[in-house]
Amino acid sequence: MKLPFSLFLALRYLKPKRTFLSIITLISILGVTLGVTVLILVISVMTGFDRELRQKVIDFDAHILVGSEDILYDWRALKTKLDHTPGVVATAPFVQGPVIVEFENRRLAPMIRGVDPEQEEKVIPLRKFIKQGKLDLEGESTVLGIELARKLRVKVGDKITIYSPGNLSQVLDGIKKLENAKGDEEQKAIDGLRDVILPKELTVTGIFETGHYVHDSEFLLVPIYVGQELYGLGDALHGITVKTDNPYGAERVKKSIEQFLEPPEFAQTWIDMNHQFFEAVRLERTVMFFLLFFIVVVAAFGIMSTLITVTVQKTREIGIMKALGANISQIIWIFLGQGTVVGLFGTLTGLGLGMTLIRYRNEFSQWLASTLHIEIFPREVYQFSEIPAQIVPQDVWIICVSAFFICSFAALIPAYFAARLDPVKALRYE
Repeated sequence: MKLPFSLFLALRYLKPKRTFLSIITLISILGVTLGVTVLILVISVMTGFDRELRQKVIDFDAHILVGSEDILYDWRALKTKLDHTPGVVATAPFVQGPVIVEFENRRLAPMIRGVDPEQEEKVIPLRKFIKQGKLDLEGESTVLGIELARKLRVKVGDKITIYSPGNLSQVLDGIKKLENAKGDEEQKAIDGLRDVILPKELTVTGIFETGHYVHDSEFLLVPIYVGQELYGLGDALHGITVKTDNPYGAERVKKSIEQFLEPPEFAQTWIDMNHQFFEAVRLERTVMFFLLFFIVVVAAFGIMSTLITVTVQKTREIGIMKALGANISQIIWIFLGQGTVVGLFGTLTGLGLGMTLIRYRNEFSQWLASTLHIEIFPREVYQFSEIPAQIVPQDVWIICVSAFFICSFAALIPAYFAARLDPVKALRYE
């Protein structure tokens, strides 16, 4: 097969020989391969990580939360309006706030979520998260996150004590009455204060696991009336959860809801509530991309140094070719062809290796853990049983094309100097 003059010489110069120059060429190809491989692997894992986190948030958090800066008194009328809003599938009332939980002298300050199980199940599939016991919120009962239960060393059937900060103002008022009381009034004030500060004792009927550390370590579910009692709300609520027909279209439904909300009432989507968290993941993914991309840039400098060395070594040959009539573009394409071939081989091998590592990422992680005792994705930190990954064709395309063009561009500088070489000077001492 007849090849163009420039490509023939470019491939001839790249032909492996036992020379230092061929070793540099192989190292340059390896640099491009590693750069593309690591970029594809890391970006795919980060994308999968972001996707899994979003899914876990969607599974346990409502698509939209409607609440108030104070509390919702006339919540039934508001719930009726929400149920008739286009795009709303289901709604459920809730009470949520911090409490102090005690069990065998171990104390933590998690969040309670008071719910009506029947209505809440239509918004959030709570039952699928139950790992121990069952979703039983009848009477004085509670269901804890698995990490919270581990910290408290609680198991199904144990009784935990809950102190609420919601009655703090009542406690202060009771203390003032006690200070000013005399005679029979003092005993009444003491009895009233005792009623205020008595904690709730709840039986653990189940333990849930969502796979999201924040939910599993900071939440316990209680009957809605228990939440109302702990916070002294009476019949009022802290808010209403809303499930939409499309979680990624929640912003559109939110705008429809805001039309009939009156200040201080507000609506938040699940993206609004977790905005900082998702933004941190997105920023980390972007930073990782640019940092790892420098591996390809370093490999491009290796290609450039190789071609500069070739230019110096082939000065006599370049002079002869120009003396025989080779034009500037032909000389440029000899060296540009070398950079293009190195970039193409490095990119293709990097693509193949990257896709292979993504396919066997979990097996490779298990091998590292069992053989070298290196845990690259600890479950207790990331709360994933396997390493998540999602291949986005657009990202892979951008990585491969960018790597190829950077390597090709790196060959332009030595190609330009080679093309400008004066044949008279090149052959003067020959």
